Amino acid sequence: MFFLRVHSVDTDHPLATDYGGFSSSSPSPSPKFTERRGMVQLFRTLSHAPLSSPGSRSTTLFVVAVPNYFSPDDFIRFCGPRIDHVSELRFIRNDGMEDRYSVLVELVDQKTADGFYCTFNGKNFSPAEAEVCHILFMHEVDYTESADVAGTPSSGFTALPSCPVCLERLDPDTSGILSTQCDHSFHCSCGTKWTYLSCQVCRLCQQQDEVPACFICGTMENLWVCLICGFVGCGRYKDKHAISHWKNTQHCYSLDLRTQQIWDYVGDTYVHRLNQSKADGKLLEVNSYCESLEGDCGSCGYSEDSEISGALFSSKIEAIHADYIHRASPQLEVQRKHYESLMLEAKSRKENSKVEAIEKAVTSKIQDVHSELEKLGDEKKAVAELNQTLIKNQDMMRRKVKEIEERYVSCTEHLIPWHP
Repeated sequence: MFFLRVHSVDTDHPLATDYGGFSSSSPSPSPKFTERRGMVQLFRTLSHAPLSSPGSRSTTLFVVAVPNYFSPDDFIRFCGPRIDHVSELRFIRNDGMEDRYSVLVELVDQKTADGFYCTFNGKNFSPAEAEVCHILFMHEVDYTESADVAGTPSSGFTALPSCPVCLERLDPDTSGILSTQCDHSFHCSCGTKWTYLSCQVCRLCQQQDEVPACFICGTMENLWVCLICGFVGCGRYKDKHAISHWKNTQHCYSLDLRTQQIWDYVGDTYVHRLNQSKADGKLLEVNSYCESLEGDCGSCGYSEDSEISGALFSSKIEAIHADYIHRASPQLEVQRKHYESLMLEAKSRKENSKVEAIEKAVTSKIQDVHSELEKLGDEKKAVAELNQTLIKNQDMMRRKVKEIEERYVSCTEHLIPWHP
């Protein structure tokens, strides 16, 4: 079950359509068509309940990633007679993703919602295009204008991006990009048609939510799964439905669910993985491990080999080394930044102390110069006072000399000249 939160500052706008093929006897003869702009954020429940459980379904369906060439009228016509049981269609468009939009479908009851899901989930929108219809049951739909609230999951839910194919978080710190143990890779055209969360083969081999059975006859013995499309069929010791599948589709690789070995129908032999020898670089065959009897069944050809064991051991060592490098590199980077910051702090302290010493020396020199200037000013003042005193004494002496000369002249005038 999923929870949908729409980050939007817009409101619902009525959407005019050209479709008029509603039945007057339908439970919803006039469904409501609206359009709204916003960014959708999907949240999934932490516990995965099967769709057969009533608690995992609702009357609200969410169709993700409808291609933009598929107009609202096209989508309504795509729904066909099921549109008579729809009470509301809300088209949600994201301004950041103009090539796709999403649709919220509200059905009148649970039975019609189940029928809508079974009819259209996984169906191609157009026979000539690769896009398929992906539908999710919604536990609740919420609208908010806050970006922080839009990205915060509710209690019991975990956040999901709006990816229409895998619905897995792409954040490597949380779960990483979806990968499988068989290292399958899918082309974009194949991925757009994929409606499951993982490889069908891996799901059968790892999860085993249900006991596998032949898709044709239903037997649970001697089962083989096609590595191309995931078809499960019985082997040649039953009704040979796996071989018939190969003849009809030319999917030549098939996995034995009991021994985990792969059979090549074209080469008519088992196909084994190859490992490169560390000694001479040659490719060595590695038989698959028998899971049924822990390698002792005697029929699958599983055996231990020293070179293979050495190659596997070396690969484990390399994996451990790579993991150590992966873990140590960020810590070394942190240490590098830490010591660089210490060096910068030491350099900064050294430069600051140097500047402080220079400032202190300059201040001391300025103070000495000021003291010298004050001393010279005092000396200048004393010399000026002495000069003024000398000038006054000089004037006084000049007056005395003048008086003496005048008295001398006066005395010489009264004296009688003497004649011998």
